[in-house]
Formats: sequence, C-alpha cells, structure tokens
Amino acid sequence: MRGLGRMRKILNWMYWGSEAAAALFIVCICVTVLVQVSFNIVDKIAVAAGGQAIGLVLPSYAEFTGNFLAASTFFALAGSLKNGAHIRVTLLIRHLSALPHRLTEGWCCTLGAAITVYFTYWTANLVYESWAFGDVSPGIIAVPLWIPQLPMILGLVCLVVAFVDGLVQVIRGGEPHYVQNTNRS
Repeated sequence: MRGLGRMRKILNWMYWGSEAAAALFIVCICVTVLVQVSFNIVDKIAVAAGGQAIGLVLPSYAEFTGNFLAASTFFALAGSLKNGAHIRVTLLIRHLSALPHRLTEGWCCTLGAAITVYFTYWTANLVYESWAFGDVSPGIIAVPLWIPQLPMILGLVCLVVAFVDGLVQVIRGGEPHYVQNTNRS
C-alpha cells in the first residue's frame, strides 16, 4: 500500500504541475496583451499630444498569445479531467446498478485513453517533423514550430495518465477521481 500512496502523490503532483503550467500560460497571455495594449495607449497619447505615433509594437504578439493559449489548453486537460470539469453526459450511466456502472466507467476510461494515445502519437509525429524539417513560425519573430507544439504532447501525455489512473481506480473497485470530484459539488 505504501507504493500506492507514493504513486498517488506523484500523480497528484503531475496533475498540479500541469494545472500550474496552464495557469502560467494564461498569465503569459495577460502580460503579452497588457504590454501591447500599453504600447497602443502610448501611441494614442503621442498622437493626441500633437505628434506622430511612435509605432510601438510587440513583435508577433498575436502569434505568441495563440501559442500560449494552445499550451494552456493542453496543460489543463488532465487536471480538468481529474477534477470532474470535463463535460460528461450521465443521463444513462447514473441509473445503472453497480457492476454495469463500473463496466461503463472502465470502458469510458479505456476508450478515452486509447483516443488520447492516438492523438498523442500523431501530435508527437507532427512535432518531430517540425523539428526534423526545421519549420519555423511565419511571424515577425521566427520561432521553431516544435517549441510551441511541445506543450501539446506534454498535456496529452498527462491526459493519457489521467485516463489510465481513472481506469485503475475503477478496476480496484472505486470511483474515478472525476466522478468523486463531480459528486462533491
């Protein structure tokens, strides 16, 4: 049992780290937009004072915020699943008796893990090709594309682990975390 407790701690840290990374990228979006808006205000003040616009711009800010949004979205997947924040249709499953309910939850976790493994594989393939071919972003600041794509893989791997974690909980006779956390609210 001690090994299971240690594994639970590791998984909880992974979920927390993934959620923290998602929050950090949201902060990056806010800071980037705030800087660009500040630059726009300085330009407007310069024009209103009778001069010309200074032309302050944060190069590729729209591209960076888009990359930050994608990173935040993918990093938030596992923690959202664990916390029961993903949309679930429980109209039928909530009326099932214990064994069919467990089998359905197990099937859902297995299917979710399988689909996520599929997407992880192809996303990893995309990142590898971006790295191998030296693809760069088309913006003013050319960033190697594998860098903003990498958080997608990391977030998807965490989501696979979250689905497998839920499946293990079902196999052990319990409820997956996403059901436990949904029932608390």
